Amino acid sequence: MINRTIVRTKVILTLFSFFQNADKTIHTAEKELLRSFSDTYNLYYLLLDLVNELTSYAQTKIDEGVEKAQAMHVDYNPNPRFVNNRFAAQLFTNRRLRRQLEEHKLGWDTAHESIGLLYKQLVESDIYKEYMSSAESSYNADKTLWRKLFTFLLPDNENLETALEELEVALDGSCWMSDMDVVMSYIVKTIKRFQEDNGADQPLLEMFDSEEELQFAQRLLKFAIDHSDEYAALIEEKLKNWDADRIAFMDMIILKTALAELFCFPEIAVQITINEYLDIAREYSTDNSPQFINGILDEIVKEQVAKGNILKTLKQ
Repeated sequence: MINRTIVRTKVILTLFSFFQNADKTIHTAEKELLRSFSDTYNLYYLLLDLVNELTSYAQTKIDEGVEKAQAMHVDYNPNPRFVNNRFAAQLFTNRRLRRQLEEHKLGWDTAHESIGLLYKQLVESDIYKEYMSSAESSYNADKTLWRKLFTFLLPDNENLETALEELEVALDGSCWMSDMDVVMSYIVKTIKRFQEDNGADQPLLEMFDSEEELQFAQRLLKFAIDHSDEYAALIEEKLKNWDADRIAFMDMIILKTALAELFCFPEIAVQITINEYLDIAREYSTDNSPQFINGILDEIVKEQVAKGNILKTLKQ
């Protein structure tokens, strides 16, 4: 699940904290990096559990309606289709999900008010109305509902963001808001993979697609720290009339991490590395940072390739 784009971002944020605190050791930085991966993975499970939370909330509203109707001696015939959704029922019994939620004490209890607002928004959506009125009743239709909700309704949703901000404090998570878009895409990917015959044993995504991604993260962090002074000297040589102290701190971190990857990972094409770190600069630094970083890296790469210090393909 955690790919190299996420890895690069997590390494940079870890380095940002590391270089701001002189008391931190590389061992501390490695632990913080692993913790950040765990937090992102917990967000994946928490968002999967949102299906169960919204379904349970809907059942509560039906129960309240039944109780009120009985007290007033009136008829009340709610449509049970949403609460009887077969995909949601299968997900609720998923052994892997239940175990992760229990072990890490994950849940939506402290965001109950925001969940209520999100549920109200859900039932007012065209996606929900179309599903509830459709003549088709099948597992695939039930699964499609949730795929559409996670694709169109839940991304960039203020009520969901408010709920996660509350949970981030209560559950001691970190960077959930910045991770949400990419994790949401993995939720959609997971939903597409669900098969009814798999029952409670439906596989979920692993934290890393392979052991290589974790090794890449650990090596990138170590190279950036071990060669920090060397990379800083290379950067300062290209500043021309700029004072190194005037460079945005985040820009320096991004440049050092990019150089660590350029020098120490010959299997990754130069342009792929540069493009990845320019994207990070757009997200986490100033408006002028991508152009500045691109210029510095371009000069260093040309010089170091000519010297034979960077031995890799320039494009892929």
